[in-house]
Amino acid sequence: MTLEEKINAEIKAAMIAKQTEKLNALRAIKSEILLLKSSEKGTSDDAETKALMKMVKQRKESADIYKEQNRPELAEAELVQVGVIESFLPKQMSPEELTEAIKAIMAQVGASTPADMGKVMGVATKQLAGKAEGRAISETVKKLLSGN
Repeated sequence: MTLEEKINAEIKAAMIAKQTEKLNALRAIKSEILLLKSSEKGTSDDAETKALMKMVKQRKESADIYKEQNRPELAEAELVQVGVIESFLPKQMSPEELTEAIKAIMAQVGASTPADMGKVMGVATKQLAGKAEGRAISETVKKLLSGN
């Protein structure tokens, strides 16, 4: 079952259950998939995963802004959508798993100083795409290369 088929089935279920918040998130995912299909890139599992991760990041940033502006009801709506979207993403790595993976990548590319961050990030972002957020990867690489 493709992601689009799963989304369509979930949309039907959410409509029947009258879950408007979930329905909004599912429709946003469907919209993003349709945009991917119509673009010259086309849809692939990798492209879909990247699009979903981008959607999660956007909603988390929006929720943070809403919290700063003292609008908890809007922040909560964004975080509900984050939860729905994340349910369609592969399981994210724990901080410990991420640290181990980055240590292996550092050994693979022979990185040991902060000047080697570019080498490590290039390999890490490719290997860990969809499994960890870019910000978490970057922070872990900085921490390990600086020796903290």
